[in-house]
Amino acid sequence: MRKNLYLILVLLTAFAGSLNAQNITGSIRSESQPLSGANIRVEGEKLETSTGNDGRFQLNLEPGTHNIIVSYIGYTQSVQKVRLAKGQNLDLDIVLHPGNYMDEVVVVSSRKPSKISEIPGTVWIVDNQRLQEQIRGGVSLKEALAQLIPGLDAGPQGRTNYGQNLRGRNVLVMIDGVSLNSTRGVSRQFDAIDPFNIERIEVLSGASSIYGGGATGGIINIITKKGQTGPAAFTTEAGARSGLKQKSDHDVRIAQSVSGGSENFKGRIGIAYQKNNAAFDADNKQIFTDITQTDLQYNQSFDIFANTEFKLSPKQTLKVNAQYYNSGYVGSKDLYLGPNLSGLLSNGALLEMRDGFVSSVNPKTSRAAVNADYHAADVLGGQDLYIQGSARNEKFSFHPFPAQVRNASVPGGGLLYGGSSTQSTQYHALKALLTKQWSSFNVTYGIDADNESFDANQTLFDRTATALSGGLTNNGIAKVGRYPGFRVNGISGYAQAQWNLTSGLSLSGGIRQQRMYVKVNDFAGADVQALIAYGLGRTATPIPGGKNHYDVNLLNGGLVYKLSEPEQVWVNFAQGFTLADPAKYYGQGTYTLVGTNWNLLSGTSVNSSPLTGIKTDQLEAGWRHRSKVVNAQLAAFYSWSEKNLAVVPVTLAVTVEDQKRRNLGAEGSVQVNLPLGLEIGGNGIYIKSQNKQGDSWKRQNVTDASPSKSTAFLGWRNKSVGFKVQGFHSFDLEDYLDNKLKGYTTIDLLGSVKLPLGRLSFGVQNLLNKDYQTIWSQRSQLLYNGLATPQTFYYPGRGRTFNLNYTINY
Repeated sequence: MRKNLYLILVLLTAFAGSLNAQNITGSIRSESQPLSGANIRVEGEKLETSTGNDGRFQLNLEPGTHNIIVSYIGYTQSVQKVRLAKGQNLDLDIVLHPGNYMDEVVVVSSRKPSKISEIPGTVWIVDNQRLQEQIRGGVSLKEALAQLIPGLDAGPQGRTNYGQNLRGRNVLVMIDGVSLNSTRGVSRQFDAIDPFNIERIEVLSGASSIYGGGATGGIINIITKKGQTGPAAFTTEAGARSGLKQKSDHDVRIAQSVSGGSENFKGRIGIAYQKNNAAFDADNKQIFTDITQTDLQYNQSFDIFANTEFKLSPKQTLKVNAQYYNSGYVGSKDLYLGPNLSGLLSNGALLEMRDGFVSSVNPKTSRAAVNADYHAADVLGGQDLYIQGSARNEKFSFHPFPAQVRNASVPGGGLLYGGSSTQSTQYHALKALLTKQWSSFNVTYGIDADNESFDANQTLFDRTATALSGGLTNNGIAKVGRYPGFRVNGISGYAQAQWNLTSGLSLSGGIRQQRMYVKVNDFAGADVQALIAYGLGRTATPIPGGKNHYDVNLLNGGLVYKLSEPEQVWVNFAQGFTLADPAKYYGQGTYTLVGTNWNLLSGTSVNSSPLTGIKTDQLEAGWRHRSKVVNAQLAAFYSWSEKNLAVVPVTLAVTVEDQKRRNLGAEGSVQVNLPLGLEIGGNGIYIKSQNKQGDSWKRQNVTDASPSKSTAFLGWRNKSVGFKVQGFHSFDLEDYLDNKLKGYTTIDLLGSVKLPLGRLSFGVQNLLNKDYQTIWSQRSQLLYNGLATPQTFYYPGRGRTFNLNYTINY
């Protein structure tokens, strides 16, 4: 952490030395509100900047006549001619209008800037305006993304995003093109950054190999806020959220940023703090703590994000980001499991929230990361070179959780104990890309190298103290292994090409050759390590580790045809690859006690049961249209794989089965901009997930299948005031075993008012105070069935909740 603070101090010092007075200022806005992140450049000069949250910008200009070119995603470019005399200061007010066609530029589809109109795939952009409307209205990041991204599942309200898939399969989450996914799937990618530091989010739906493994369902690329040229510019944000039900029912957040710079250097530092207290359901009852994947009640988080950009020469830039993120439990109230854990084991009515919780391990997410992006134009025969280096060190600790060992060698046939795991990952990556554009042909090629190491231990608690306190007192007495440690080294090469066959038809395709080398450590099963710590046996035969490697070729190809400037259709074939979690696959064994040694009877080892990867194929066809009035997109998809990743209940260990799996359906979105500031629209996905059993297709287990969903909204805004009513509906889902996920509907009210100084945003979540059970709660009751009473994992959605947020830019 000290190194990160030093880096931030250096960046702040650099800001102070680089801020200069400017000759021209202005505001960029739509017909109803300021536009954050709009690009302003001076024609014929290497001088540009972007607007802040308030839509303001500032530039240094020499006296004379200049053409100021203003652009913003989804809006028609504007050119303003200005005449500037010596010593003169100008202030411009520029209004942009929605574009007539889709000229948005994203990097998520091909790792280089590409127009959406030329991409043969389903791409979504969550811009700053729509994202902050949700966040400042009190909607959490996971839930906001589910509201705004058609193919993404409903977001859990706890810390985890387990099961929040895209098109029914794994989603790769990135920050500025750097993966947050690990081979060890901890499912905390959205517990990684505060939305205050997010500028926009780019999404590619469906299987993709562009960034490597993990994207069988799609890619979510979080783009962070950047610095802007000019003197120091500040943003302050403060907010509060409460259901107004109990004294402890309130959350607060505070955030501050500073940005600025010169033509050759600019940067931004944002610091965000959030403190959550208790959460209550629609019946005014406190929601139980999620003891499975950890909770966000009584939680505080800090996000410190520094972003810099250096112009090394007219054709070279270097961007450096550094982040420290910490989100952890800070309370003393938790789930009481009944006398001698009887509420957990037999009588769920004894469960309740009580004061007095103490633990040697507190649930927490901690992450330190740094990445650097270098870009050089016109090198090696007119190519563009992109190089990215990144490093991440993260540690996850989990809530104390009961484990039950069933073994004939144990007196009574089993042992119940409590433990809390701490899991650490170190990740390093170096990526290089070259791209060349001819008149009608483009080629992109490069190489990726990465290294990941993982280690996990488990703190065991005093069984007597835990039982007598009903699970509230968790005093550590020993530390043992939880999962086998492993290391993954990857090296991949890829090439992608696009050819404009005619003015309306373009063809694209590519190949990725991916190699992964996995080394797994020897590991004695976690259960027998716990038994030894509690005095049953002294030693154990380890399950052998070993080495394995994967060599896979991934293809993609697509066609885009422009029906008109604002309208395109496309067809696409793509392949994605996922490596199952080695920590949850290996290290599983059956033991018997012989004397004082636990002898290994059978185990999942690298030599006996080598882990195989899962390749996913996908076909899709789509249509999109963008005009001043209508913004719409629709895609049908069919994806399939020859293998299926299955989750073992209770332990959540994974197995790879020789079983075909398929997902098919359609996703779409529409937004209509009506006169007088009105807008109406919605999005959704219909999806069917099946596994092949024998000669027939059966509905996939609801523990990992995605329900269909839909959203709708109606809004109105002018220059000062805006309102939006939005609804979310998750449909019922059943599997071949007649397990069911019950759907639900919620309605939110969002709005904002421009004040003489700053803007006040407000929101009411679950406006109708709907009583419902979250998707994760229903899944966890099935996953942990047999370990505890169903009431232990009953997590209803939060009841009606009010939010106020004040933002000021200065």
